[in-house]
Amino acid sequence: MSLVPVVQRRRGRALTALPLLLSLPLLLLSLLLAAGRATGFSPSGLARLGVDPPVAPAGGRPWFDRPQIRNVTALLGRTAYLSCTVRALGNRTVSWVRHRDIHLLTVGEFTFTNDQRFRALHSPASRLWTLQIKFVQHRDAGMYACQVSSSPPVSYPVYLSVVEPVTDLLGGPELFIDARSTINLTCLVRNSPQPPAFIFWKHNGKVITYDSPRGGVSVVTIQGEVTSSQLLIRAARATDSGLYSCQPAGAAQKSLRVHVLQGEKPAAMQTGGGGALRPAAPLLTLLTLLMLLMLLKLPLHTALGTAAVGGAAPRLD
Repeated sequence: MSLVPVVQRRRGRALTALPLLLSLPLLLLSLLLAAGRATGFSPSGLARLGVDPPVAPAGGRPWFDRPQIRNVTALLGRTAYLSCTVRALGNRTVSWVRHRDIHLLTVGEFTFTNDQRFRALHSPASRLWTLQIKFVQHRDAGMYACQVSSSPPVSYPVYLSVVEPVTDLLGGPELFIDARSTINLTCLVRNSPQPPAFIFWKHNGKVITYDSPRGGVSVVTIQGEVTSSQLLIRAARATDSGLYSCQPAGAAQKSLRVHVLQGEKPAAMQTGGGGALRPAAPLLTLLTLLMLLMLLKLPLHTALGTAAVGGAAPRLD
């Protein structure tokens, strides 16, 4: 058997595979460039975090709508939304990057982090790109960048602040009220980016209903930078005593204990707002009576003392 045909066949296979081997580096280079264009995650792009392009730049480059919200405030434990609006995007990709650790969070509509709280939101044909962060924690606060994979990449910075509302219930921890007077409790909610959607008042753990048969219950709520809610209960009675709680939406609950006092004996303990106890009028009256009794008994004791000093008891003739 001749070896010439075998050698020729092997040489033919080698010549056929040679173009594929030569094109492999070019293919890898193309994939790397495509990945770089898709994510925009490059050293030059990192250096430009926080730098936004001019409005409607020349040359068909992408640009961001302005003005947009650059500072977002979210409640602790709630959901935060960071958004940017991109024009002239073309076939480029929008990514969200956390500036603190240069962590790539999303690329297009895909999430590139193991933290499932992060998610990219985008509707087809929409210019709005949103980063959703669920169950926001204090560690999530800081700078984020909406980055476009242009050349060079451009980004739009958004700063996230995480706040925890503070609830105050005035007059606590204990409040003493005279029977048949009005119970007046005031609850304040501070450090909230928006007024709470609702404020529940509770008595001994049960929500107070304003149309209950008891009657005489009203609430006045004023929303603002500091939201206040005032609970009024007219003609207080013994059954109104107990633990009262103020529960705003998205904020901690605060409580105080109310004592409805019956008659003069406990009424002397009323503070009108949790201050120091005042002296009781009946106590002063009792001390005055004791002093009068002591003065009335003084002559009898004095006479007995004089007889004892004389040494002999008087005789009756």
